[in-house]
Amino acid sequence: MNKKQKQILANFAVVIVVTIAAVIGMIELKNQVNRSEAMRSMEQLEQAISDYRQKNGSVPPETYVKGLREKLEGQVRMGNLHYRAQWIGFDSTPETILAYVKKDYHSLFSHSGAIIIRLDGRVEWLDKGDFDKLPIRQQSAIEYEMAPK
Repeated sequence: MNKKQKQILANFAVVIVVTIAAVIGMIELKNQVNRSEAMRSMEQLEQAISDYRQKNGSVPPETYVKGLREKLEGQVRMGNLHYRAQWIGFDSTPETILAYVKKDYHSLFSHSGAIIIRLDGRVEWLDKGDFDKLPIRQQSAIEYEMAPK
């Protein structure tokens, strides 16, 4: 190979590497934006649920939350919301999960997990392994059987 051919191959390799890095970077950016939008929508949902609880003394019914979700869905991407109010009793602790959205990411840096709303009003991100262990302790046998897999 002569010097010009080597230079062309080197330039081609640089273009390929930069393109791959840019694609991976855009995928990661998209995942981060989607995750932050979902967190923001869950925080808005939690605020509406807290307002309802202050006025009525209990968590809202699922139909109320569905209406809130439809209103929020036009603004941000929330995902498939699982609302657990029917399984929460008066003896439930503040650590109990009231609602959650699972997020599956298939990339190098973004990890799958769930955004949860706890009964005490905290909204937080749990990694997939931590989340998978948590509901098992909180779910009754009936809820576990009926839960989507």
